[in-house]
Amino acid sequence: MPTILFTGRNGPWQVYPGEDNSEEGIRLGTPNRSARILVVDDEVNQCSALASVVTRWGYQVETASDGADALAKLKDFDADVVITDLNMPNMDGKELLDELRKLPSPPPAIVLTAFGNLETALETVHQLGAFWFIEKPLQPQVLKMVVERALDRRRLATHAGRLERELASRGVLGELIGESIAMQEIFALLQQAAPAKATILITGESGTGKEIVARAIHQLSPRRTGPFFAVNCAAMPESLIESELFGHEKGAFTGAVERRAGCFELARGGTLLLDEIGDMPMNTQAKLLRILEEGRVRRLGSAHEIELDVRVLASTNKDLANVIGKGAFREDLFFRLNVFEVHLPPLRERKEDIRLLVGELLTGLNRKHDCRVTEISPEVLAIFDRYDWPGNVRELRNLLERAVILAGSGPVTPAHLPRGFAGRPDPPPRNAEAPVVLEPGMTVDEAERSLIELTLRHTGNNRTRAAEILGISSKTLFNKLKEYGASE
Repeated sequence: MPTILFTGRNGPWQVYPGEDNSEEGIRLGTPNRSARILVVDDEVNQCSALASVVTRWGYQVETASDGADALAKLKDFDADVVITDLNMPNMDGKELLDELRKLPSPPPAIVLTAFGNLETALETVHQLGAFWFIEKPLQPQVLKMVVERALDRRRLATHAGRLERELASRGVLGELIGESIAMQEIFALLQQAAPAKATILITGESGTGKEIVARAIHQLSPRRTGPFFAVNCAAMPESLIESELFGHEKGAFTGAVERRAGCFELARGGTLLLDEIGDMPMNTQAKLLRILEEGRVRRLGSAHEIELDVRVLASTNKDLANVIGKGAFREDLFFRLNVFEVHLPPLRERKEDIRLLVGELLTGLNRKHDCRVTEISPEVLAIFDRYDWPGNVRELRNLLERAVILAGSGPVTPAHLPRGFAGRPDPPPRNAEAPVVLEPGMTVDEAERSLIELTLRHTGNNRTRAAEILGISSKTLFNKLKEYGASE
């Protein structure tokens, strides 16, 4: 049942007689009669007065004495909205909000602030993800309206979570697609692990979708509104990777002409993916381990450390146990990263997902290339089933993109697949299309023109698709045709 949690200290609460149940107040919204409200305040009189007002709105009301007591009661009293003052004994409002964010489904939080605390309240809203803040003295109509809006958000979040679970049961979770037993197990693990703060190690061959899994974890977590950064540890030289990750001060090294924040800072409040972690240099691994243990980072050339609030994910296509055995990866870092492991199976081990993948990819590729391909023919699907897909889902997507461009509309047939793919024989020449004939003495320009004209006939004079097939821009193709006297 929905619940609203009230906390506060710097009163007194100002309750205006008649306003809480006036006609104007009633028009602000229809209260959720099933909602339960937990009023938490260390001032007994204020707590009682506010509880009385909220009761008259039609909510069930419970009380608690402070933030710590509120957290204890939340174990048995599911909260949908939290309203908290910033200054309280035992546990202040910031600490309470921080603890609420750790919940699998954190409730929206409303901050109550006395005059003079506006800047602090705004900081709390942005950094700790509060839903709204209200200045004191408290006006019941304003509070009632904000509470109802917060309940609306809670209901939407609950509905979205239910839709995510339903989609997962049908083989879709975010951008992840698969109805095989292996993928359903991964979906279940992600839904359990994503709301936590623990690090997750994502393993699998190249092209299996490790970054897509990382983005799904981010979207399923309480950090979904924060930034998501992905850093490829294999794509940066050793001399630059630490600056990229940790940042640097001006003058820290040759070429450091200005201060720069690293990815750990930029991802604060969100998620950082360390892609291809198995290729990270050993010296950087030691520094990364220290950051993960202490939760603080120091820019290169700085004497000061910065507190971090970042969810760290890592991915690799390597067998890290084997890399550790060769002395190229720290065992202690492996254990620190591998709290949860999500292993993505190669496509050849879940071929039952190919038809679902093809359907989803086809929709996006039609939209991207303005094509009207209706289906993948049974003959092509049979070829896909026989193929081992060494490049995994990435290879499937690239192959389909080429086929969609070539087909343009109607079904994708074996003729739209690359020659020799999965043992496919070369297609017979089309009567309507004369082949490109290369003869001794022919110039490069003449051969080029012959190829362009053949491609245009193949695409039904669709110049955009012809340019994509030829690997040139539409502007270049237009200029070529203008040279041939065929620009109209």
